[in-house]
Amino acid sequence: MGPGFVVLPDLPGAEEIAERAAAAATVAQVVPHASGRPWLVGTWAPGAVTLATAGPARLAVIGRCPLPVRELEALAGCIQGPSDAGRTLAPLRGACHLALSLPGRVRVQGSASGLRRVFRVQVAGVTVAADRADLLAALTAAPPDEQVLALRVACGLQLPYPANAMTMWSGITAVAPENAVEWDGERVREFTWWKAPEPVLGLSEGAEVVREALLAATAGIRPESGRLSADLSGGMDSTSLCFLAAREVPDLLTFRWGEAESGNDDAQFAEFARKELARADHLVVPQDELPDMFAAPGAPVPGDLPSPLTRATARIRHSAELLARHGSVRHLAGHGGDELFCPMPGYLHGLLRRRPLTALRHVRAHSALRRWPLRPTLAGLARPGSVTGWWTEQAEQLTDPRPPRRLPPLGWGLGPMRAPSWVTADAADLARSALRGVAEQAAPLADDIGVHQTLLVVRSNTVTYRLLGGLYAEHGIELESPYLDDRVLDAVLRVRPYAHAGPWRFKPLLTEAVAGLVPDRVRNRSTKGEFGEDVRRGLRRNLPAVLELLGPDSELASRGLIDPVELRTRLTGPQADNAAVQALENLLGCESWLRVADRPPLSAVAQEA
Repeated sequence: MGPGFVVLPDLPGAEEIAERAAAAATVAQVVPHASGRPWLVGTWAPGAVTLATAGPARLAVIGRCPLPVRELEALAGCIQGPSDAGRTLAPLRGACHLALSLPGRVRVQGSASGLRRVFRVQVAGVTVAADRADLLAALTAAPPDEQVLALRVACGLQLPYPANAMTMWSGITAVAPENAVEWDGERVREFTWWKAPEPVLGLSEGAEVVREALLAATAGIRPESGRLSADLSGGMDSTSLCFLAAREVPDLLTFRWGEAESGNDDAQFAEFARKELARADHLVVPQDELPDMFAAPGAPVPGDLPSPLTRATARIRHSAELLARHGSVRHLAGHGGDELFCPMPGYLHGLLRRRPLTALRHVRAHSALRRWPLRPTLAGLARPGSVTGWWTEQAEQLTDPRPPRRLPPLGWGLGPMRAPSWVTADAADLARSALRGVAEQAAPLADDIGVHQTLLVVRSNTVTYRLLGGLYAEHGIELESPYLDDRVLDAVLRVRPYAHAGPWRFKPLLTEAVAGLVPDRVRNRSTKGEFGEDVRRGLRRNLPAVLELLGPDSELASRGLIDPVELRTRLTGPQADNAAVQALENLLGCESWLRVADRPPLSAVAQEA
């Protein structure tokens, strides 16, 4: 089932659960409480769990530890009781899970970005938590949640957080990233350990804070053994990380795919960076050596959610295998750069309140460059609505025609969600009910709409990046995304969104933050690579296999969720835009997920062992 861990309270009933989980795992590792009872049970790579012990206190960092071990041990020694936990864990911000065991108390939390998640369920009357929902589903033999499945079929990549983070199994609860789970004896509660910082900094002050956070996130990045690799696409995000990493690991291995798009100028910037990174080795895979997009469309993907990465799964696996053959055990990627450094249009609300004339100048520039319709844009700024209202509107309009694409998302959500024509009426009804349920519980992620949108788009995409990490883990490679380190997230959120937004400069906050660390030619790049030709060519070549996979005998069709005849008509006809292709990626992920979702649960495997 791949790497993952279960967190158990210090209770007698947890021992049997640990035995069931351990019996089902190929290689089970167990970390005990001070009492000797099992605390952490699972499988993980060497060095993935860092432990510190001080008397009865046990502190575990799962993932790359943001502090040296000696400092972690010193922190563990400062924990005298539950009241010390929050203060003690504060320096351990990063992109990791934290788990704490004290006499009578246990705590676990993930990361604020959502890259590291926590899930919970009751097993034989005992609440247990895990970093993967499928581990808990297997322990409880939980059935798939048909409503959540229909929601993902109908909305796909359009589906933002928190709906896209709902688990695929009935009874398995996803813990919000800002919450921790704590056991006090047999009592269990969730409490908030993190909240978005107030955006009080301007561009120059904010750039210094972001710079410090990026340096901290890339410090100690060299693995203890094996090689560090990094994406070097030529884009600003990944290329900047290469230069930051090279400060400590000048002999890193850079990696990129060759371009199929003639107008893509990534290669020029990547070649410039290659010459500047003189001590690094560089691996470039030509297009004719890469698997096509949409190759092997039915291949299962590890993880606890349907993968939206299906068009590139074969290519990603091929890349990870190449990197592993070249000795990589840790790989840096620029995921999160777009989400953090390209503020969504909601920043205009804050700007309008503070500097109305400047806000109107921004609106006019956006309208000219991006063809925003002026009157609806101003109306959206005047009436931002509410989070509940946005989700309710998506439910009511799920099967309506798609609105004009030029309308900017100025409220508490992202773009409008519309079900593709191949989604059945029954599936749409189930999805609509799920959206109404989300509307009842949805709440702003921050008071400022601009901050809310930044955090919303981050958490919407970290769901995908978690699954991407599983593809690299298949080949023994740890995927690192420093931009999604909680220290970087906090630093960016402290900057007023409108201070680094606008149509005139590309990612000004990142540009200023890496000044002196990254060559000016990279920092001042104002273009972005385009990979549409890869997708179009791959789909043409693999469309027969795709249609066969999603035909009348597919899992989705047999459950009455899609109309395969309409799907074939839609995919073989003219395409006005890329909406159908994007929906197809998600659909393939749902189909491949269903084909492995009914595997025997851990409980059954354990009983047979």
